[in-house]
Amino acid sequence: MSSKYVMKGMIAFYVFLFFLYLFGPLMVMSVTAFNTPNYPQAWPFEAFTLDWFVKLWNHRAMMEGLWNSIVIGLGVVAVSVPVGLAASIVMGQIYHRARGLYYLVTVSPVLTPGVIIGISTVIFWKDMFGLTDVTKAVFYKGIVLTILGQSSFIAAYCLLIIMARLQRFDRAQEEAALDLGASYTQVFWHILLPFLKPALISASVIAFLSSFENYNTTTFAILADKTLVTVLAGEVRQGTTPTLSALAVIIIGISLAGAIIYEVMKRREEGAAEKAKERAKLAERMEIIPAAA
Repeated sequence: MSSKYVMKGMIAFYVFLFFLYLFGPLMVMSVTAFNTPNYPQAWPFEAFTLDWFVKLWNHRAMMEGLWNSIVIGLGVVAVSVPVGLAASIVMGQIYHRARGLYYLVTVSPVLTPGVIIGISTVIFWKDMFGLTDVTKAVFYKGIVLTILGQSSFIAAYCLLIIMARLQRFDRAQEEAALDLGASYTQVFWHILLPFLKPALISASVIAFLSSFENYNTTTFAILADKTLVTVLAGEVRQGTTPTLSALAVIIIGISLAGAIIYEVMKRREEGAAEKAKERAKLAERMEIIPAAA
């Protein structure tokens, strides 16, 4: 009995150390965002202040980089998710002996170093087609090149997420809809997409976050423009300030809020599904009782 309590105590202690290791640095950094010294300092805590958040708001380069990162992230989502969706659908349609090669080709960008992807993206769009002034104005821009470069490997993440969901899809639903006169377009919009909705949302979130924090590809493809990551890299080289801690607090807060909202919505959907099942069972019972009478 005592050994059982010892084992539980060891597991609890391990879990405590795990979460301390995981969240301890974030908690310390969050404290520095509200302390008055000009350098990150958690202890001693001199005085509470919000000045670092004000300075962050007035930091023009960082705000410009943040805006560019958001634009690039949304662009990557707009490119990567449809490409990943199309690739996952093709995966289930091609000849089974060719799937191994197809899978290898579509996932290979994930194994390519980000530096190589960034450099090759710039060289490809600059020299391969001899861009004219008009096409350069469209494609040869830092933000556009970064979207294209990041999408080349982030689309593979979306492929894996959507493909995992698609493997559980019952093809009999498609066949039944087609037998009843539905077109392939109607089957896609009204049967397949609703089934893939959770995977599409997950793929969109992963694509945006992967783009937002990417550095290796971005630092070469962004050209003269800036993203939040490249601005932060330059700031760290000059010395850290609590302004960076203030930015981290905001990002952590947004992440926690998003996770809480997602969990609440998920539980509401699960509760609604359970209630629908209960109503369906009750309706079946009400139909059986008169029939038996």
